[in-house]
Amino acid sequence: MNVTTILLLLLVGSIVTFLAGDKLASKVALFFSLGALGVSLYLLNLYNKGCIISFMGSWIDNPKVALAFSADGLSIAMVLLTTALTPLIIFSSFGNSFTNAKSFYALVLFMTFAMTGTFLAADGLLYYIFWELALIPIYFIALIWGNGNAESRKKAVLKFFIYTLGGSLFMLTAFAYLYSKSGSFLLEDLYKLNLNANEQCWIFFAFFLAYAIKIPIIPFHTWQAKVYQKAPTVGTMLLSGVMLKMGLYSVIRWQLPIAPVAAKTYMPILIGLSIAGVIYGSIVALRQKNLKKLLAYSSLAHVGLIAAGCYTLTLDGLSGGVLQMIAHGFVIVGLFFAAEIIFRRYETNKIADLGGIRTQTPKFTSMFMILVLASVALPGTFNFVGEFTVLYSLSQVNIGFAVLGGTTIILGAYYMLKMFQNTMLGETNPKIFADITVNEAITFTIIIAFLLFFGLYPKPIVDLVTPSLKEILSNINR
Repeated sequence: MNVTTILLLLLVGSIVTFLAGDKLASKVALFFSLGALGVSLYLLNLYNKGCIISFMGSWIDNPKVALAFSADGLSIAMVLLTTALTPLIIFSSFGNSFTNAKSFYALVLFMTFAMTGTFLAADGLLYYIFWELALIPIYFIALIWGNGNAESRKKAVLKFFIYTLGGSLFMLTAFAYLYSKSGSFLLEDLYKLNLNANEQCWIFFAFFLAYAIKIPIIPFHTWQAKVYQKAPTVGTMLLSGVMLKMGLYSVIRWQLPIAPVAAKTYMPILIGLSIAGVIYGSIVALRQKNLKKLLAYSSLAHVGLIAAGCYTLTLDGLSGGVLQMIAHGFVIVGLFFAAEIIFRRYETNKIADLGGIRTQTPKFTSMFMILVLASVALPGTFNFVGEFTVLYSLSQVNIGFAVLGGTTIILGAYYMLKMFQNTMLGETNPKIFADITVNEAITFTIIIAFLLFFGLYPKPIVDLVTPSLKEILSNINR
């Protein structure tokens, strides 16, 4: 079994899901997503045994493009995040009914295939193809199965598509230039390039535009909240839980090592922009009256902190950023699932229409509360490990950055606890809120168990990603 097995499994799964028909689509998609998770765990086992996990095949002769895939600890961590969240997201959707379900679930698996390919690709053009492929399914998922009136949904999704595609074209231009210098798109060859400071500057910011839009970093964030609100919850989970991690992963894997001089030169500006996103996202979240939009701006604040950690160019910053990517992926999926459960019962995400739910459903209230506490980085949860490490890395660069970055914890605690009060506490709501089903409880339990286990024992993930991050840092400091 080689590294391409997981990609083939997801691609075949997408096709089989479509052919299975509407009644079986969700179950077939869940089966193949669990199969992909199993293959990911097998690859992890091989990596831990010291096996080299890679695949190299010729594809296009002119320009020279290779079917090159490689998995180190960082790649495996991101693939595991993707393949662990996908079955959870699919399973969480069993409480919904979708028209043309076979197309919906086939697109979910195809998106997972593209995102996984992005994390595994070791050839620049191949990586770019997977990067763009991931955009197509989420466009249709949000457009066809999204919320709200069709016109506003089209407008939000089109803006997202144009923003992302436009930014990616700058990245493609950067790859074309790099190919002209090295005669290869292979990552290892691009690392060896000796670009001057001016060349690195242009390459760095060409990549930055693509990644800043995808993450997003302000002022390139304007598409995010509307799309998160308009997309179906499954789409929002895929976007926030996995897709934005493509941008953060790419900063570490591609942008920083290829243009290290530019990264060091513009470090204060990039950290400043990232922390500005933390503060902006937190302040705007305070004013939100829609639960999904509040969670969208909360996500913006948290990923801003992750980006700041990555741009410190320190091992603590990169390590903390990766830990927080994984923790954020699970907690934001859990929070959006909680919002979806509320919507299923009350058919609204307006916070003013909620309240008084606790007396009717103590189980759901308890699970929701744990996720809220994890989101605000309560010690003992996985989010605390990542955020503390990132803040420590910021203090190594400038104590002021750490203080400002820490506002995500203070403001986050305020708006998340206020949101919990307004949605769950107060007098009993006159509308009946049925307690959570077995399927819903299973989804919550898995997410919460993950966050608590790795909050107390993050060593396996730290040990997995640290060697890869040290190697990347050696390329940055060469």
